[in-house]
Amino acid sequence: MNPDLPAPESPADGPAPPGGGHPAAWYALPHPHYTGGNDVALLRGGDELFPALVAAVETALHEVWLATYIFHDDAAGEAMAAALARAARRGVRVRLVVDGFGSHRALPRLQQWLAGSGVSLMVFRPLERWWNWLQPGQMRRLHIKLCVVDGTLGFVGGINVIDDRNDLNHGWSDTPRLDFAVGLRGPVVAPIEQTVRALWTRAAFGHDWRAEVLSMARSAEPIAQARRLLGRLRILPPPQPAAQAVERPVRAAFLVRDNLRQRRAIERAYIDAIREAQLSVDIVCPYFYPGRSFRRALVKAARRGVRVRLLLQGKVDYRFAGLAARVLYDELLAEGVQIHEYMPAFLHAKAAITDGRWATVGSSNIDPLSLLLNLEANVAIADEPFAQDLLRAFELALSQSRQVTVAPYQKGAWAVLGRGFVAWVAHWYLRLAGQSGRY
Repeated sequence: MNPDLPAPESPADGPAPPGGGHPAAWYALPHPHYTGGNDVALLRGGDELFPALVAAVETALHEVWLATYIFHDDAAGEAMAAALARAARRGVRVRLVVDGFGSHRALPRLQQWLAGSGVSLMVFRPLERWWNWLQPGQMRRLHIKLCVVDGTLGFVGGINVIDDRNDLNHGWSDTPRLDFAVGLRGPVVAPIEQTVRALWTRAAFGHDWRAEVLSMARSAEPIAQARRLLGRLRILPPPQPAAQAVERPVRAAFLVRDNLRQRRAIERAYIDAIREAQLSVDIVCPYFYPGRSFRRALVKAARRGVRVRLLLQGKVDYRFAGLAARVLYDELLAEGVQIHEYMPAFLHAKAAITDGRWATVGSSNIDPLSLLLNLEANVAIADEPFAQDLLRAFELALSQSRQVTVAPYQKGAWAVLGRGFVAWVAHWYLRLAGQSGRY
């Protein structure tokens, strides 16, 4: 793991598609598709991510693609918007997509900042009118945080474009949120860019679908034009997966959770890593309400002697989220799972390390919204130096946390009622969002 990413490459020197074949080969595979030859850097919070993002945009030569759940109108957002606008004015093609719910408050100011710059801003499932809430799929949000510059430098993580000391519901604090992102170069950047392109195009199509349909109807080749449009909207896999690349350090795989082919890709990656762990499983996550398969994997790991540590939020931002995690404490503590609650500030990091050799960082929480509904993205990294770097950050946060030894809801009426209430709410929320089946 190299803490300093190398200088930008020219497009001609950019990464080849994963596996050396069709650029969407990774999307057809049921398990993470690792490629070697990557360079990765752990970024701790917005204080490290935002300067790296701005520097990358300032040196962009051709394209910038950015997707985020929250793009806020504070100083951090303004600095990012200004960098994007400057890049567009000097001829860089800048494409930005934000979530219609997460960025709803700041959207007028963001549009004002970018007006006339040439930045193409799209809103994923906008909430411009009250009846937008009645449309199917509004509970499935774009929760991804991704950026790709010139097809060579990518960023994946859980950090929104908002100051780490600013909370939309609780205001400003002196201590920043605990959060992580990863800067990447190499073959793993190709699927990241492909995903952002698809998301931006879907949002653009949703915004201008009438014009697209009229254009196709008037076209001399409407069927061919429709196929080209669908190709932009989807991450299309090849008929057969491409051959595996020669594996060289650093090996990394891009993971996406969508509502098409990769519905449970991130959850499967977590569970597989936990099942294969022999020494340790360390997970940090703010919103923790895993399904049965995930909990079973954690419990079985603890039973076979693996040290399992969970770092969850102690300073609760949403009461129901805190309740959802804590009704599971009794079950997990009884099986030897260690639970710690982060106290200095709000916790927003979503990451894991197993055996000090494998790690994942991204936007996905371990709850029904992230694992079954939202669009999410993580990167999995099979590299001991990177995993150890993340583990040191985990240990530091753990030293500032309190260990939970007695569950707040122990066996008895309150425990049964609490678990039943959370399960009932989760069940009906998923049903309203169009998700069937057991979680």
